[in-house]
Amino acid sequence: MSASGNNFIKLALADDHKIFREGIKMALGGKPHLKIIWEADDGKDLMHKLAIKMPDVLLMDIRMPELDGINAIQLIRKENEEIKIIVLTMYDDQQMISKMMESGANAYLTKTTDPDEIYEAILTCVNDEFYFNDLVNQAVLLRLQHKKIVRQHYPKQIQFSEKELQILKFLSEDKTTEEISKLVFLSPRTIESIRQNMKAKVGVKTIAGLIVYGMRNKLIE
Repeated sequence: MSASGNNFIKLALADDHKIFREGIKMALGGKPHLKIIWEADDGKDLMHKLAIKMPDVLLMDIRMPELDGINAIQLIRKENEEIKIIVLTMYDDQQMISKMMESGANAYLTKTTDPDEIYEAILTCVNDEFYFNDLVNQAVLLRLQHKKIVRQHYPKQIQFSEKELQILKFLSEDKTTEEISKLVFLSPRTIESIRQNMKAKVGVKTIAGLIVYGMRNKLIE
């Protein structure tokens, strides 16, 4: 359950509204397997505390003083690929969603999201790396329709094995690593390895980017 191997997931909050942070702490405080280890009230405070103690999951707003979430996530990903970053914001702009997911977010939620779904997103990101919801799926589809992803961003000729194509299809259907492993008769660790290899082939860091590549090249519907 825990990304850190303990009996709880270390959670951090970054939001410049104290009342909202208090609400999140109250909503998630009673959930099993979670421990809130610190909170930050602006982007610089966030980066300072990350350098001192790294959480398993970071719930982060986009609009923050000093250093906004867009720049913060880019700085974090230059140093750390392991931390799960869940954007929790009032903005549901689809271009922003695409930008944050491609920058390295593991999930994108609005502040109207039910606490139970926030908790579900935390657990899913820890166990299966990403949490896809309708917001993210629609943003990816819209970006495809508007052709905002530059074709040259991806290698033109990539050979995927039949097994890789199967896994790509299941990823696009939002299946978990455990579900995919049962469908293709491979261990979860092997699925993780294949998934990482596919991302390396395409040159992307996120599952969203991999799915976008598959859709653009008609590998998946």
